[in-house]
Amino acid sequence: MEKLSKTLTRTVVLECYANRYARGALGEIEGAYREMLVEMVEYAVKYKASQETLHSVFYEKFRERYPWLPTRVIKGAYRDAARRAKSFRERKKKGKAYKDKPEVKRVTITYSDSQDWRLEDGVIKLRTHRGWVELHYRNHKQLYRYLYGGWRLASELRFKILGKSIIVYLSFNRELEVGYDPKNVVAVDVNENNVTIALFKNGSLTDIYRVETSLGRIVIAYSERKKRISSGKSTKVREVKKRLRKLREGERKLDVLRKTAKFIEKLAVENRAIVVIGNIDKKAKEKMERDASNRLRHRIHQWSVRKLIELLDEKPVQVVKVSERGTSSRDPFTGKRIKWFEPLVIRSAVKGLKKVKVVKVALRVTWVNGRALERDVVGAVNIGLKYLNSDGSPMALGSTGAHVVWAMLVNPRRGSTPLTGLQIFTNTIKYR
Repeated sequence: MEKLSKTLTRTVVLECYANRYARGALGEIEGAYREMLVEMVEYAVKYKASQETLHSVFYEKFRERYPWLPTRVIKGAYRDAARRAKSFRERKKKGKAYKDKPEVKRVTITYSDSQDWRLEDGVIKLRTHRGWVELHYRNHKQLYRYLYGGWRLASELRFKILGKSIIVYLSFNRELEVGYDPKNVVAVDVNENNVTIALFKNGSLTDIYRVETSLGRIVIAYSERKKRISSGKSTKVREVKKRLRKLREGERKLDVLRKTAKFIEKLAVENRAIVVIGNIDKKAKEKMERDASNRLRHRIHQWSVRKLIELLDEKPVQVVKVSERGTSSRDPFTGKRIKWFEPLVIRSAVKGLKKVKVVKVALRVTWVNGRALERDVVGAVNIGLKYLNSDGSPMALGSTGAHVVWAMLVNPRRGSTPLTGLQIFTNTIKYR
């Protein structure tokens, strides 16, 4: 059994309210912060300046101009400016920025030291040039769970002003010791409409889970709805913007991904396993988008594999990323290359609370040496084999591997209850 020390970070968002005096003080800090940021961003883009250069050029200047401003706010401003300038240069290089300099719209001010703020007696106190001001918030279950659940409040506080409300971001950290057996693996293959999981115990394949996320179908459905809403109108029209915001596409997709990540976490913790997932980074997605049609490019861009990896990194499990190259095109039993797949649809009747529902699952199947193989299952198994094998390549399952494996179809909205299954043998795969 191996152990790994891992630091988990959580951010709590609080909507606070304050009196007119406090809002006026914070508004003056925001105005000065915005002016500094605009000036430093323009300089950083023009001269490719780093944080150190911005500090040496602007620190004394802004200290004289704003002697009442907290020193740490000025330091936070040139860190923000360097970050914005770097992001703008990258977008400009890719042809995604169409202006000469980035536009500063909204600003988030950082208090990087707990000497300048406090959380006590149910209020947040901030130090300003007018003295200490208080921000009040309503009962917040998530905040209390982290405050009294063994989490440590970080020294950094961020806030932004939205009308009469002040949005405060508090960070919490927690050190955990994650125990796992390196031969126990939860291999994850993320696809457009499902997440296929292969569970290995002591190096042998034991279970397959197919989590039906339907994210690809959600993306297409919302894309059509957006077209109907904005047809013949500009997306900057107030009515159109309001209707588009009401769609809440991002919230729905994030909810499905969180439930999927929780299911993977449960499998890994129960089996003391390490999570291995295909590494699809930003460059890989851009390469896939390059020669695609507009419709396919949109679907690839909305592909949520990076978000799922981000959610898993926040869980108390060990996550390892491996290359997906060749994982869906090689037979895990023989190592032979698979040249083609053909569609297959299975239907299963699932009894709900009030009625029986027919679940339809679209599969992609091929036959190798008389054996039926499903593409997503092959991908998940080969991702696990890439990690387990010392040479980092998919290999045929050995004779010591499991001969019978049930693959369970899981609905993330209903938890881990299997809806149907498929049986995997070393000689064939049968669906039921």
